[in-house]
Amino acid sequence: MMNPSDELAGHTFEELSDYLDRDRTPADPSIDGFPECEIALRGMQRLRRTQRALLRKDVERESEREDSWVNSILQHINLEARAGRDIPISHPSPTARLSVTEGAVRGILRAAGDGVPNIIVGRCRLDGEVSEPGAPVTVRVDATVLEGKNIPPLAEQLREALYTALSQHTELAVEAVDITIRDLYQPAPPPAKAKAKASSDESRPCT
Repeated sequence: MMNPSDELAGHTFEELSDYLDRDRTPADPSIDGFPECEIALRGMQRLRRTQRALLRKDVERESEREDSWVNSILQHINLEARAGRDIPISHPSPTARLSVTEGAVRGILRAAGDGVPNIIVGRCRLDGEVSEPGAPVTVRVDATVLEGKNIPPLAEQLREALYTALSQHTELAVEAVDITIRDLYQPAPPPAKAKAKASSDESRPCT
């Protein structure tokens, strides 16, 4: 279970959730000004959208499953919002020292995954010496796919999106992007149809 005392930049997950409930109004610079809070907020928004899209066939069974799944996602958000290791970025000036945090890169991977329909990115991990320029790195991603969709092409589409995002925002020597499909989620139920109106013959008095 998530520890409610876990904090990001001095804020608990409960406080961040309340901030989302208020539609981030009034603006709180102590939250908006910290990348780890922003990553956590985006992850929580993603989780809320996914929860609304889930269809429960068996209420009790699905509720138990959802509680476990939601807790797992929150744990990943908590992990990924943490800064982690510094990943260097080259600069023409010999005195400049630029870097991006590992947590920020995980946020980039999740954002890239959001652009691929019918698949939800879960855990993201960078294996390798990311702090050493040129060292080989393997990116490992867990994902959930919409039930009924063809998994291999979706996984390949996600892999290409992740490669593109990494090449645009980092200088990591990515050796491989390994994607593991951990689960399936169900489509949202169709909107309820309005009841058909009684025919005019039935509603009119007989003459």
